[in-house]
Amino acid sequence: MRIYLIGGALLVIVYLMAQYYKPKETDWKATYLKEDKIPFGLYILNKELHSILPVTKVQVSNKRVYNTLKGKQYKNATYLLIAGELNLDESDYSELLQFMNAGNQVFIAAADPGKMLQKKLKLQIKSRSTLLQKYLTVLNFVNPQLMHRKGYVFDKGIGSAYFNRFDSRRAVVIGTNSRGDVNFLKYSFGRGTLYILPDPNLFTNYSLLRTDGAAYAGKALSYLPESGTLIWDELYTRGNLANASILRVIFQHEQLRWAYFIAIIALLVFVLFEMKRRQRIIPVMEPLKNTTLDFVKVVGKVYYQQRDNRDIAGKKILYFLDFLRTNYRINTNGSHDDLLSALQLKSAATSETLNNLFASIALIRQYDHVSDKQLIELNEYMEEFYKQAR
Repeated sequence: MRIYLIGGALLVIVYLMAQYYKPKETDWKATYLKEDKIPFGLYILNKELHSILPVTKVQVSNKRVYNTLKGKQYKNATYLLIAGELNLDESDYSELLQFMNAGNQVFIAAADPGKMLQKKLKLQIKSRSTLLQKYLTVLNFVNPQLMHRKGYVFDKGIGSAYFNRFDSRRAVVIGTNSRGDVNFLKYSFGRGTLYILPDPNLFTNYSLLRTDGAAYAGKALSYLPESGTLIWDELYTRGNLANASILRVIFQHEQLRWAYFIAIIALLVFVLFEMKRRQRIIPVMEPLKNTTLDFVKVVGKVYYQQRDNRDIAGKKILYFLDFLRTNYRINTNGSHDDLLSALQLKSAATSETLNNLFASIALIRQYDHVSDKQLIELNEYMEEFYKQAR
């Protein structure tokens, strides 16, 4: 038995080590985060940005454009937005306009620039392929100094997005694909410039690890000034860190996420076992029986079966006279008139009620047999007296 236990433990250990050291599957999720080393992260761009713009100071922002630029006086600065989707509102766009009018640059690479930019710039984006496409995409620059003789080749659908519609009166084309579709535009606003591309994957790790991809990204970013400040906006990739909770930080990392789940499961198992071990069965308590009520029911059944109305009437009369002696201190053995006079003074019962009640009592005492009707009348007169008595 001991050998089996040792063998089972060794197999479990081997399995756990194999799972721990096995190669991880490639994560093709597009995060566009500067610390992510997955294919569609921006780790390489973040590390090599200083070689493209050597004297530029990088400033990271996790706030909305309005909050980042409002009240700031930037000169010769660049606002960088690389994300899958943007959601700029009117106030954000207004601050970007003031930022560019002051002589600064805005560089946007987004698959979906948002309704605001599409409306203001009259843009429409389309794509010819997906991530799993088999054919290649060839991009190039219009500027002869940046143009490559054979073009810049990309696979996995990178570079396949293009501007299907744009305002040709305002926009300057600075990049196209081999089909002649425009994929790189330049807008002038005051003394500043807006550069926009429809594909953020051109600047990801997967693209920059290839010669053509690195060359294309470097030449695209060469339009930006080499001095001043570069504001790297991460709001649309990382979110607002000011509102980030502890759980959000945990779920961002696989190891912390699994540790959290294991801790929750272990806690639930512990609670379930503790409940099973410590909880006692609560005994069923029978409610106390009203024995007085049972006694009354038994006595009532006995009298009902015997049908002795005179006996019942006699006991009711005795109980009534005892009630008078106890509550009103009246001598019930005196004359009939003295008893009525005393009751009228001490109780609130009417003369009619008292006369009826004592007349019924006198009638019952005259006969040996009492009918059901006489017994019922006696009971009704007594109940009326009890209601009026004080």
